Amino acid sequence: MLGSVTGSPYRLKADPYSSHSVILRFLPDGAGKRLLDVGAAEGYLAELLGRRGFEVTCLERDPGLAAVAAEKCRRVVTADLERELPLLDGPFDVIVYGDVLEHLSDPARVLSSLNQSLKEDGIVIVSVPNVAHLWVRLQLLLGRFDYADRGILDRTHLRFFTRRSFLRFLGDSKLKVIEMIPTPVPLPLLVPERLHGRWLSALHALNALTARCWQGLFAYQFVAVARREQTR
Repeated sequence: MLGSVTGSPYRLKADPYSSHSVILRFLPDGAGKRLLDVGAAEGYLAELLGRRGFEVTCLERDPGLAAVAAEKCRRVVTADLERELPLLDGPFDVIVYGDVLEHLSDPARVLSSLNQSLKEDGIVIVSVPNVAHLWVRLQLLLGRFDYADRGILDRTHLRFFTRRSFLRFLGDSKLKVIEMIPTPVPLPLLVPERLHGRWLSALHALNALTARCWQGLFAYQFVAVARREQTR
């Protein structure tokens, strides 16, 4: 189920409980602040943040997607983070790593490098999938670990995180977590649109509550808001 979310992998997740919605709630008003959107794809998130007053720089690997994103932000930097760490015109008030670190073979190196362009009092927002979700655990009990086009076991994922390992990863990267928000399985993407209605909204609200109460088991993704640890 969780490996077959329909549609393009690069789209805005408008679901009110999604990682994108969580990120947007933490960034209500840019007021001219500078923001780096890492793995910006077509710039769907950057466009909304720009409307909120952020001065957005997009960092994207795919030249085609970067060309589309260029119309939605102040500047686009095209770079493959597996091969090169680009020079950025920081510092930035905010750096967003939305659904990108799991696609990198060495996310710690990338995170530490790009965070050098973060202001001393800036914030970092990172979202990653939870490989310890109940569905994945059940699949392992059945002897399965099947990759898919999307979802937790997306075939392009190179690194996997649990809640505990994600927190350790952020700590090792010299980030202090301010808040950790779990997001639920994206039922609106799994259920055909013709079947949407009040019943799905109610079920999804319960789905979100379950993810908050039993994060390690039912969270689909984790969204961490963090600051750089202060050195003395």
